[in-house]
Parts: sequence; C-alpha cells; structure tokens
Amino acid sequence: MQYYLKVLQNYAVFEGRARRKEYWMFVLFNMLVSFAVGFVDGLTGIGYLGLIYSLGVLIPSIAVGVRRMHDVGKSGWFLLIPIYNLILAVTEGEVGANQYGPDPKNPESDLVDHLVS
Repeated sequence: MQYYLKVLQNYAVFEGRARRKEYWMFVLFNMLVSFAVGFVDGLTGIGYLGLIYSLGVLIPSIAVGVRRMHDVGKSGWFLLIPIYNLILAVTEGEVGANQYGPDPKNPESDLVDHLVS
C-alpha cells in the first residue's frame, strides 16, 4: 500500500526512476481499488465513480510508467510501444546511476561510485 500512496504523492513527477516493485505494486493496488470502485459503482448505480477514479489516477499512472522506463535506461516515450513496454516493465533496472538519476534500489552504491571516480 505504501507504494501506491508514494506514487499518488509524486502525482506528476516524471523525472527520476521507479523500481519494479514500486511500479507493479502500484499496478496491483490500482487494479484492486478500480475493482472496488467498480463494485460500489455497480451497487449504487451512480455510474461515474469509475470514470472519476480513472481520470484521477491517469497522470500518476503515466508518471510511474515513465519513471519505470527511466530505471531501465529508456525514454518515457517507450510507454507508447505496446509489447516492448511490458518487457521493459519486467526487466531489472540498471545498476548504479544512469542519465535519469540514482539507482532507487541501492542509492548507497551511487555514493561509493561517485567517491571512487
């Protein structure tokens, strides 16, 4: 749940990197919340709750996807390539800092690399 809230707190942050765990935990909780909202929407008959929720998490979903692409060393535009973006989303991120920022999995290694060079 902390990853879901972390993504929502970084609402429109398209810079930096997101680990696989952060991305996939957000996807999981987003699906669970979407299901729950859809269920409540169906029971109440309002019909707009799912649409409102989907619009509310659209920007954070794109932002975490872009940060996930950055973690594997690719531009966020790779989200637009249908199958390849899924392959990149399950690929382990680059070890150490890359052009998009420090390694979110092991930020201490970036400090050591920086001090050595």
